[in-house]
Amino acid sequence: MVRNFFKKLHAHPRLEKIIKKYKIPQAHIGVNRKNIARAVFIGIFIGLIPMPGQMIVIIALIPFVRFNAPIALFTVWLSNPFTMPFIYYIEYATGSFFLGSHLSGVHMSVKWFSENFKHIFIPLYIGTLFYSSVLSFMGYYLVNHLWRRSVRKQKSNNTKQRLDK
Repeated sequence: MVRNFFKKLHAHPRLEKIIKKYKIPQAHIGVNRKNIARAVFIGIFIGLIPMPGQMIVIIALIPFVRFNAPIALFTVWLSNPFTMPFIYYIEYATGSFFLGSHLSGVHMSVKWFSENFKHIFIPLYIGTLFYSSVLSFMGYYLVNHLWRRSVRKQKSNNTKQRLDK
């Protein structure tokens, strides 16, 4: 399932050409459980942080952490221009709940946002810390679980095939 999807994607001839042409190290595109799980963790964690240049942060982490960079870059796009307002509002609301604060008269305009930024900043980042941590760990463990389940299913199918012969 999950494992086979990534293995097939990695073996695509066009991707092989790009890897050879640009001499991309195998460590940054490796398709194994640990690399994919770390990539999902890093991508979700950084993708939920309200900041510009999320993809640049992923690229900056490449020399320090071993993970599948394309998967991490793809996962960062969970927070895209269409989903950002919803994600950040939920993060702000959660942070406000944790801090016991409330901001009334919320309007979706640049003027309102710039005037109230100092009131929004702390609750937004408290909510961001909560959701980034929880959802990235959930993504990490979900990938690990699905990968292991896929391996067990593959082994079970192989055993059945051998016994049927």
